[in-house]
Amino acid sequence: MANPAPTRLAQLLAFYADDPTDPFVLYALATEYRAEAPETAWQYYQKLLADHPDYVGTYYHAGKLLEEFGRPAEAQEIYRKGLLVSRKAGQLHAASELQQALNSCLGMDYEDD
Repeated sequence: MANPAPTRLAQLLAFYADDPTDPFVLYALATEYRAEAPETAWQYYQKLLADHPDYVGTYYHAGKLLEEFGRPAEAQEIYRKGLLVSRKAGQLHAASELQQALNSCLGMDYEDD
C-alpha cells in the first residue's frame, strides 16, 4: 500500500525545516495555524515582521490577529507600518485594504447616509 499524502501542514513544516528564512513558507505556516493555533500563527507573523519587513501580506493578517487577541492599539501600529511598506512597494491594493482595516479598528468604518 502506498504512503498517504502528507498533510499541507506537514509539507509546510518540511519546507520550513529546509529553509526557515523563506518568507512565503513563514506566511503559509502562519495562515495554516491561524484558526486552530492563533498563538503559533502569531509567532510566525512576528518572525515575518522582524526578518522580512517588506513582505506586505503580513501586515493585514497580523493586524487582524492582534484585533482578535483584543490588542487594538498594537493592531493599529501594524496597520500603519503596513501602509508605509505597501505604498513604498507600490502595492496600492494592499495599502487600500490596510487603510480600511485601520479605519475599522479605529471605529471609523461607518457608512455615509
